[in-house]
Formats: sequence, C-alpha cells, structure tokens
Amino acid sequence: MENLNAVEILIVEDNPQDAELTVRALKKQNLANQIYIVEDGAEALDFIFCKGKYAERDFANPPKVVFLDLKLPKISGLEVLQEIKSNPLTKSLPVVVVSSSREDPDIKKAYELGVNSYVVKPVNFEDFLSAMTHTGLYWLLVNEAPIK
Repeated sequence: MENLNAVEILIVEDNPQDAELTVRALKKQNLANQIYIVEDGAEALDFIFCKGKYAERDFANPPKVVFLDLKLPKISGLEVLQEIKSNPLTKSLPVVVVSSSREDPDIKKAYELGVNSYVVKPVNFEDFLSAMTHTGLYWLLVNEAPIK
C-alpha cells in the first residue's frame, strides 16, 4: 500500500489526461516522489481531513501543496478551497488552483477564499507541461512553508 503520510503533492483533478500530464511534468524534473491523485472534491476533503477511506492517514503530515481544479464532481474546487482555508488546522496548507477557467469571478473568488496561486491550464500540450513544471518547481523547491 502507498504511504499516504509521505504525500508531497495532492492533485485534485477529474480529468485523467490533465492529471497524467501534471504527473509527467513533475516527474520529468524529478519532483515529488509521492504524488496522490483524487478525482472529486469530496475525496479531496476526506484525504486532507483524514476521513472515510483516509481515516488512517496521519493528519500531522499534510501534503506540501494541493493542486486543485475548480470544476469537480460532488463538491466544487471553490468549496474545497473554502473548507481548507476556513479551518485553523489547514489554512496554511498551500493550495494552487489549476483550472481552465480564465473567468474573473472564479479568479476573484479563489483569492477571496485564500488561494495561494491561480494557474490557468494552457491548451497547448508543451505549454501545459511547462506551466506545471514551473509551478511544481516553485512550490516544492523555492517556497518556504511554515514549520509544523
């Protein structure tokens, strides 16, 4: 079984192709040996808050960053973001929205809820890989997270 307490990146993405491209971009740069993917907002919250099938996961070991799509089944990405950022135990968890939405209301709402970064998914394959490589490099190697 995977070590769910060693997850460095949680990818919340319902599109399998986008999730796979993100993983490829990160692995190409030898980033994040531990990547975990969930396909809907409800599972994302279960993972982060150690509920349901993730109840055995240690809450004291959060991912280094969450890459969060907005258009998700069950619970939207904005609702997931709101749950994370409104909880004192998880509000410092870095969340990067990775969405195809360039709509100002989505961007504005994400920042109002406390998102750490908002990345619009490029349509072009090479541009997508480049964007996710740079995003991963920043959040895993450049950014300094608070000490637990």
